[in-house]
Amino acid sequence: MATSASDPVSNSLDERRISIEFGGVLELFETQVANVPDAIAIRSNTTRVSYSELNQQADRLARSLKKVGIGSDDVVAVISRREPSFVVAALAVLKAGAAYLPMDASLPFEHVAGILDDARISVVVTNKSFQDAGFCANRSVVLLDADGSESVSEKTTEIRTAAVAANDLAYVIYTSGSTGKPKGVEIEHRSLLHLIRWHQKTFGVTAADVAAQFSSLSFDAAVWEIWPYLTAGATVQFVPDSIRAQAESLRDWIVENRVTICFVPTAIAESLIEVSWPQNTALRTLLTGADTLHRFPKPGLPFQLVNNYGPTECTVVATSGVVSPDADASTFLPTIGYPIAKTQVHFLSKDLKPVAHGESGEIFIAGPSLARGYRNRPDLTAECFIANTDPQFGNERLYRTGDLGRLLPSGEIAFLGRVDDQIKILGHRIEPNQIVRVLENHPGIDTAAVIARDDAGSSKKLVAYVVRKRGFELKRSELRDFLAQRLPAFMVPAIFVDIERLPLTPNGKIDRAALSVPDSSKILQDRAISQPSSPVEERLAQILGKLLGMDSVDVDDNFFNLGGHSLLATQLIARIRDAFGVDLSLRTIFDTPTIAELAPQIEESVMKKISAMSEDDARQLLNAIMPPGTESASL
Repeated sequence: MATSASDPVSNSLDERRISIEFGGVLELFETQVANVPDAIAIRSNTTRVSYSELNQQADRLARSLKKVGIGSDDVVAVISRREPSFVVAALAVLKAGAAYLPMDASLPFEHVAGILDDARISVVVTNKSFQDAGFCANRSVVLLDADGSESVSEKTTEIRTAAVAANDLAYVIYTSGSTGKPKGVEIEHRSLLHLIRWHQKTFGVTAADVAAQFSSLSFDAAVWEIWPYLTAGATVQFVPDSIRAQAESLRDWIVENRVTICFVPTAIAESLIEVSWPQNTALRTLLTGADTLHRFPKPGLPFQLVNNYGPTECTVVATSGVVSPDADASTFLPTIGYPIAKTQVHFLSKDLKPVAHGESGEIFIAGPSLARGYRNRPDLTAECFIANTDPQFGNERLYRTGDLGRLLPSGEIAFLGRVDDQIKILGHRIEPNQIVRVLENHPGIDTAAVIARDDAGSSKKLVAYVVRKRGFELKRSELRDFLAQRLPAFMVPAIFVDIERLPLTPNGKIDRAALSVPDSSKILQDRAISQPSSPVEERLAQILGKLLGMDSVDVDDNFFNLGGHSLLATQLIARIRDAFGVDLSLRTIFDTPTIAELAPQIEESVMKKISAMSEDDARQLLNAIMPPGTESASL
């Protein structure tokens, strides 16, 4: 029997009805337009749009789209800032019978243009301010903020979408590219409707709800921040950009606007559950996801924290579960809950065989939430969406996530990270999240991230980036001892970097690529930084700083611990040759990897060279190798 998990509660959604239900999300929305036309559908600090107004604005834009020939299964790019007009555009595209591809206008133009080319987009909906942007060239442009002038006949023309089939496209969203080149994920109407029905039922969505719109429009979480609420008569409120990264300001905004349901990425959720909340807040559910959750909520929070997991390829969410404050926080990370309705999760080995019950395996997902595939990538679609004919899977289609997990006795799922995030050091396979969890139990650490860096081009060293709690001082030896008492020696990082905050991608995930080699002043030490004490050490410090992209380098810091490797060592030798006129072997760099150790080697080589020179030539050489601003030529 396969090691797998499925939702213990049957969903009331009738799949046969999906296949014949006209319009899907549009029919549900238009029902709300008829029932609550004057209710506020979307609002921001400056805009309030009722259901009837939203419908009228979308109708006008849909007419414009139909004029340029948009129809069923076409894909239209919506390039907009994170504001209510985006909802108008996305709704209009659906009304025209097409699928929308959301693009956040704050992204670099080159990134936007590359995705539009990859998706083969011919029609763009955007604002006048972006009309002349390079990505609009050779494409039909429909303006969101046109003057709106229409003839009487046009205004009275009823917009009816083409008969939308269950397997027609609803939207296309490109992945962030954090695990490779961005890919366009094609989601069909039946999958979107399945998400809406599950979301509304699970979280008790009603017309009285106010839901926050927090996510970047290019992130698939924006899908469930909008459609489950607009199809229930609720209000979608846009979070101001200025407060999205500030926990206390965001809390105050949520309380003031009486937000009842809010999604925020993991890093933001971990901050929100640490601040104090008034007991009379309207917020009842804080949804989170996008990265590994390392914290449990404190007892007494006036809302429930729900952790969610789901690749873009599975229509936003595949598993979900309430995180209890009384869980065993000293032992486990919060789980990612249970599979959502009609969704199956399997844990398979590299050869696609079920792992033993409770053992870790790669997560494969099946069910109605699976995407059609990747846009214009049939090869990748066939590789990741497996048409499995094994009877134990019920001939179901499986999506290969590239994530690791295991089934717990409770039926919940423990998330163990990416298959390719595993670090192998000295023959040991390491899950970075295990180290992060222990680090975040340290009383002086707020958040942390652990990655591996090449050491001398052959092995790796663990590097921990830590965000200190206010008022705490940390030392490397203290952190090493703290971890050594709780983890095997091979899991204790060699380097600890003190940073103000962890860098995040636009989707709210930790941007590990942005965790660059740090300034040595940020590396935790047990002593004061040692400064250069000779002209040669000073010049070497300048060379290493430029080579490693660091402002300053401690003369006792190991070149390889700072991110150096064999290729950089070769470049270092070349720069030493240019600066000092001497040739060092690669072995010398390995044997004397600090400035303090390397400087005497250079001095000895220079002295040998000087001994064979005239006094004038020797002085010219010494002057040539002196650091800028040094007055005397002396070794």
